[in-house]
Amino acid sequence: MPDLPRPDERSDARERALYLLYEAHAKGIDPIDALELQVLEPDELTTMLVAGVAEHHRRLDDAIAAKSKGWTLERMPVIDRNVLRLAAFELAERPDVPVAVVLDEAVELAKRFSTDDSGRFVNGLLSALVEDLRT
Repeated sequence: MPDLPRPDERSDARERALYLLYEAHAKGIDPIDALELQVLEPDELTTMLVAGVAEHHRRLDDAIAAKSKGWTLERMPVIDRNVLRLAAFELAERPDVPVAVVLDEAVELAKRFSTDDSGRFVNGLLSALVEDLRT
């Protein structure tokens, strides 16, 4: 059997975090509650990302809203909003993760799970946020 490429565990954790943030939104519950309701305990990175977004929710939303021209948070697709929150959290609180990695991962999530224009939208907005969040 040929060696298959190993999936990137960090990319998978970001995807799982996005699922949990979306689930919390859909159920109208706190993201921490969504974590606790999982049958299998989420991995450490997924847990840290969801908890970080939950803890810094207001600050992340304020930063995103300040840079989004013509779009309120409520008007953004739910997936885009949560991708932006995840990436903004990583930019602000995870200096060990290179900016290019944060942006690339966020754009890929937006392209895979949201609208045709979401990749460009997320990339542009996050690029504008880098200066404010990554000091």
